[in-house]
Parts: sequence; structure tokens; C-alpha cells
Amino acid sequence: MSCPAEHFITADDYLVLERQAESKSEYLNGCIYAMSGASRNHNRITINLGALLHTQLRGKPCEPFVNDMRVKVSPTGLYTYPDVIVVCDEPQFEDNQLDTLLNPQVIIEVLSESTEKYDRGAKFTHYRALESLTDYLLVAQSQPCIEHFQRQADGSWRYSPAQGLEAEIDIPNISCVLRLAEVYERVTFPKLQGRLREPPPGESAR
Repeated sequence: MSCPAEHFITADDYLVLERQAESKSEYLNGCIYAMSGASRNHNRITINLGALLHTQLRGKPCEPFVNDMRVKVSPTGLYTYPDVIVVCDEPQFEDNQLDTLLNPQVIIEVLSESTEKYDRGAKFTHYRALESLTDYLLVAQSQPCIEHFQRQADGSWRYSPAQGLEAEIDIPNISCVLRLAEVYERVTFPKLQGRLREPPPGESAR
């Protein structure tokens, strides 16, 4: 994905514009891509995740951020805003503005109809290029379901789904447990249809 020459801007110019903008945009290969707004359920889930992680990580060498911390995937050049991230030990930033993180350990994306394909596919491909990343979680809005991808020692990714409000997701790399009943507190679901989706293709991709 790249821009025509007449629309190309540098990453430095993007950062200047982004730091002045009222809305958030992604950047890749010379192009800026506006990000859409989030639904009520999306916001509730994101806030719940941030609160749960904040409580469990208190006093530990890891810190969660929600929504507004920009991440740069240095190997691919993507600048983006994950819904929730966790960074451990010493955070690394691109510059002295301290608003572009380089070394997230955990990334969580709350799925929506407009972003699900991207979050599962191209975006995860970018994220996998981050050497710091150990865990990637996809959280559904339409049903209580969280999919957990955990990096293995050989570079593959283990896929572990959890469905239902009685379920939970263990993230041992940061010593946290996400109970779906708490993640989905105050979230209302449409009429549920079908079963948990099959594991996505390429789950073991390096």
C-alpha cells in the first residue's frame, strides 16, 4: 500500500500534522488514513479493559495505555493507535514528545464491522514485525468472545479463543487474567447467531 507521488508526505510531516489534529489518523507508506469513531460498546469495552489491566498491573513493571498512545511499527513504517496496549520495563519512544511508543508488549484491538478484516489480516501482519510484541488480543463487540494470539519461542503464534461470560483469558507474560464478565460489563449484545468462528488461517504464521 503506497501513495501516488502527488499525495506522498513524509513520516515527519505526518507527526507534525497529527500532533495538531483534533482527530486521529494512521500513517503508512506516505499516506494518511483517517480513523473512524468508536461505538458505545466499543468505548465501554476499551474502558473496561484499561481499568482491569491498570488494577492488575499496579506496582508491577508494566503499564497499560488506552486509545491515545500512538504506536510505530518501525520495521514496516506503520503509525497507528491500538485500542489498548501494555508496555513493560522501560518504554521506548520515537522522540522527546513521548507520544509514539516503539516497544509495546501486548496489543488489544476491539473489533468492529469496518475494521475486523484489517485487524485480523494486514494490521496483525504489521504487529507481528514488532520484536517486543508477545500477545495480540481481538475482542468482539457483538458477543462475549476474545481471541488470544501468543508468540511462541519458535516465532509462531498460539491461538486461544474464549467465549461466554463465564470464560477468561490468561496472559501469563504480564501475569494478568481477563474475565469476560468484567470485560463486557454494561455491554449490550445484539441477538446472538451462530457459533464461535473457526481459527483464522495463518494463525501459526511466523
